[in-house]
Amino acid sequence: MRSQVVIIGAGPAGLLLGHVLHRAGIGFTILEARSREYVLGRVRAGVLEQGSVDALAELGLDADLRERGLTHHGIHLQFEGGRHLVDFVELVGRTVTIYGQQALVRHLLAEHDRLGSDIRFEVADVTPTGLEGSSPSVSFTDAGATTSIDAEVIVGADGFHGVCRPAIPGIRAFERSFPFGWLGILADVPPSTDDLIYALHPDGFAMHSMRSLEVSRLYLQVRHDESIDDWSDARIWDALQTRLGVDGWTLHEGAVLEKSITPMRSFVASTMAHGRLLLVGDAAHIVPPTGAKGLNSAIADVVLLGRALIAALQLGDERGLLAYSDAALARQWKVQQFSEWMTDLLHVHEGADAAARAFSYRSQVGRLEYVTGSRAARQSLAEQYAGLPFTTE
Repeated sequence: MRSQVVIIGAGPAGLLLGHVLHRAGIGFTILEARSREYVLGRVRAGVLEQGSVDALAELGLDADLRERGLTHHGIHLQFEGGRHLVDFVELVGRTVTIYGQQALVRHLLAEHDRLGSDIRFEVADVTPTGLEGSSPSVSFTDAGATTSIDAEVIVGADGFHGVCRPAIPGIRAFERSFPFGWLGILADVPPSTDDLIYALHPDGFAMHSMRSLEVSRLYLQVRHDESIDDWSDARIWDALQTRLGVDGWTLHEGAVLEKSITPMRSFVASTMAHGRLLLVGDAAHIVPPTGAKGLNSAIADVVLLGRALIAALQLGDERGLLAYSDAALARQWKVQQFSEWMTDLLHVHEGADAAARAFSYRSQVGRLEYVTGSRAARQSLAEQYAGLPFTTE
């Protein structure tokens, strides 16, 4: 078997890259270890940068987004009982859109079904080989039969635990783990806010987001080693009321549809390319969710790599492929620093003692007072949150 590009992983990055290649007339096959139902059931991020929305529109993949997405003009920063709007439109002329990754994957997969794309679920023993030569291949087991596909390029879109990154000799990892996590819930209640609320409170961070006009998404800072079993629905709502409460505003409660605890960490691979293997998305980098950059980083990778693949496979110009890793990582490190800054700014940090903890908290309040009181600082936040260009310039 032969395919111009073999994409390993049918998450949002892999599915989106398939559409980019199809539009350019480049053949591809997508291999996915999980079942179709599992892929459709994964619940992840829900904030799209302006650039991500524009990229989907350019590919004609924004019909569901336009119908179901919720456009937001900014975010609220809350601390010391006060709430402050950072207006992206007024500051940088850009917006963000609430649209869950689960909805995006569902739409991308439906469009692949319409096109008749070659996507194979529940494959096993996926092994990329021949990466240093001009004709790499991928072997795998499908329905009990072992086969292989020869390709011109292999793309690893198979996430942090996938097989592609470990296939790169000498690859290193830059990592930071945080001593806290996010307890997130989906609640069957309309949002109590127009724009997202990021709150710093002495008890810890809290956030009010949404998935639709009927369903709210809310988060609490908890210890990284806490068990979800220790958090009853009543305890969760009580903590949310305390951390998000301000005078004259009501947080409406509803039935908790699902809840989970997500660890907070940062990860960046030392390279995103080796020979004819290129990495995109979580296979190469992970950010803490505070800055809403995970899904957007994957989309940015796909846009950059898509341009390079089209130039290489249609025009014979491989300069973009050779520059891809450096270009993607240059953008990713800017994203990482913003995500780390937002995380450090808004979460309560354990100190060596009560005095150290109090100093850290008061310093955070000072930084928030500066950000909310300075147009230049608000503009910097807005520019990064709404999204850097899908280039390194």
